[in-house]
Amino acid sequence: MKVRLTVTKSRCRSGYLREGDVYIVDDLCPPLCHEFWNIMYPSIYALQNGAELDYGTLRSRQFDAVCPDEGRVRIHGEVIEEIKMPDEL
Repeated sequence: MKVRLTVTKSRCRSGYLREGDVYIVDDLCPPLCHEFWNIMYPSIYALQNGAELDYGTLRSRQFDAVCPDEGRVRIHGEVIEEIKMPDEL
């Protein structure tokens, strides 16, 4: 399963991430700082393997992550449902 990461807020000191940036995680780390990736990776790995996570008062296939640098960047992650083409059925 693929996970889409969307930057919902950014005051990134390094300039890597801008609000509205979208990354698709299949099996490689997108161009994120390692500190932030290390925070998100357990949730991404769980979602890629079919888990549902606590999301407020619900269980869902999404999460929100906050940058360890004083919350300067926020990312929303969610599972992308893969659509099967007719010839794949």
